[in-house]
Amino acid sequence: MFLWLGIPLLVIVAGVLTALEIFLHRAEPVLRERVIEALSARFDSRVELGAFHVSLVRGFEVSGENLAIYPYNLDSNTPTFSVKSFSFRTFYSNILRRPMEISHVNVAGLHINLPPKSERKELPKLNQNGSGGHGKVDIFVGEIRAADTVLVLGTDKPGKVPLEFDIRGLDLKSVGAGRPLAFTATLVNPKPVGDIHSTGNFGPWDSDDPGSTAVSGKYSFSNANLGTLKGIGGILSSTGHYQGTLDNIVVDGETDTPDFQLSISGHKVPLHTDFHAIVDGSNGDTYLQPVVAHLLHSSFTARGYVVRNQGAPGHDIELNVDMSHANIQDLLLLAVRTYPPIMTGQVRMHTKLDLPPGPQDVAQRLKLQGQFAVVNVYFSNPKIQSKVDELSLRSQGKPNVAKQESRDPNTANIGSSMQGNFNLAQGSLKISHLVYDVPGAAVNLNGTYTLDGKTFDFHGTARLKATVSQMVGGWKGLLLSPVDKFFEKDGAGTEVPIKISGTQSEPHFGLDFGHDKDQQPQKK
Repeated sequence: MFLWLGIPLLVIVAGVLTALEIFLHRAEPVLRERVIEALSARFDSRVELGAFHVSLVRGFEVSGENLAIYPYNLDSNTPTFSVKSFSFRTFYSNILRRPMEISHVNVAGLHINLPPKSERKELPKLNQNGSGGHGKVDIFVGEIRAADTVLVLGTDKPGKVPLEFDIRGLDLKSVGAGRPLAFTATLVNPKPVGDIHSTGNFGPWDSDDPGSTAVSGKYSFSNANLGTLKGIGGILSSTGHYQGTLDNIVVDGETDTPDFQLSISGHKVPLHTDFHAIVDGSNGDTYLQPVVAHLLHSSFTARGYVVRNQGAPGHDIELNVDMSHANIQDLLLLAVRTYPPIMTGQVRMHTKLDLPPGPQDVAQRLKLQGQFAVVNVYFSNPKIQSKVDELSLRSQGKPNVAKQESRDPNTANIGSSMQGNFNLAQGSLKISHLVYDVPGAAVNLNGTYTLDGKTFDFHGTARLKATVSQMVGGWKGLLLSPVDKFFEKDGAGTEVPIKISGTQSEPHFGLDFGHDKDQQPQKK
């Protein structure tokens, strides 16, 4: 009995399976065309699709391979969007609905290529009946989850390679026509190495001008190892928000690096910045307007740009830096290996910073050119400070006080000031028109100081208020009275050529009568 009942049941099942086979055979090309039509309308593009399969094992499942989207208004043989494989599943009841609703799509190998503006062109709208790229989008996707995504930003500038980002994870929500996409993404930043986590909105897609597509959101960048950039070190974190279009993204954020350092000095200092930047998404160039930085107890403002170099791989950094509230010891601690810093004081400075790309350390590539002024200068090296004190007292005609205070270690030091022009290149600081003022004396110098603290080499003149005899004092001063007239000049009691040479730990001060002749100074 059961056998006779089972035979017709098997016939019915076989009939159903046959019908489903016929249905799938007919549904695949229809659904494939609907997918192509929807994508073509969504992106105003020519769409290519490779393999396409439909399965009824777990509901209505669709998978495809080698999807490529070519917007009509781009002169490029490279698709703007390409996908190695994708899959989605929906209910049977959604198949014939318009729009078809798909809750979730998985994508692997998504490649987004945004060409430069020169490859974009304006095309007239397609026919008015809505066919082709301007037809009605009849598929709505709730979420797209993409793995192994690559974003490439082309550039119009000759010699520059496209800017490429690896996106570890990308989730898109509310993927429908005429509305922005909500996204969550994790980007792999190449240098400094670290992950950038971002959430925001993208779109709606502007098919006539992709660079005008709106984008907004916020980001966080943590545990970025600056040691991957040769010559500097520290662990950086950054947060901020952005808005604008792909071609003009306005970013406001801040960074914290509690252990920032230059390898040439090795000293770790806290660095915090707040910045306002304009990013050109078509080439990755960034314009800083401005950056406000805080280093230890000093602050400064920088304006400029970070652009991709035309010759060497990497970025050119050019900034105009202004310091109005800074301590010279903070800057020296960052840039010079010797410790403690050679001097303390308050500094004002304006400089042009140029940092080209290259394999050398940052300190060897960094170029600075500008003017500075330092007040309330005191030297940390007792040998140097004692020379300054003695110079000031003798220049004021107080040799006896100078002798007495040189024997008293508790004597208060005498402050001084300096100003001049500087040029830093290849780790060597050249200073010109340096005017060093201390009570009773004014010293004009030109020379070189290396950032490793190993070399001092300055030459110039010292103009002193006192005469030679007044500086020496006592019976020796009386004997020197006849020679005063030989050193008096332009209202100065004494004017002599001088030299400062040696190292930070062993400086040498001397008269420099022979500098212009045989380069052999006479030691005082």
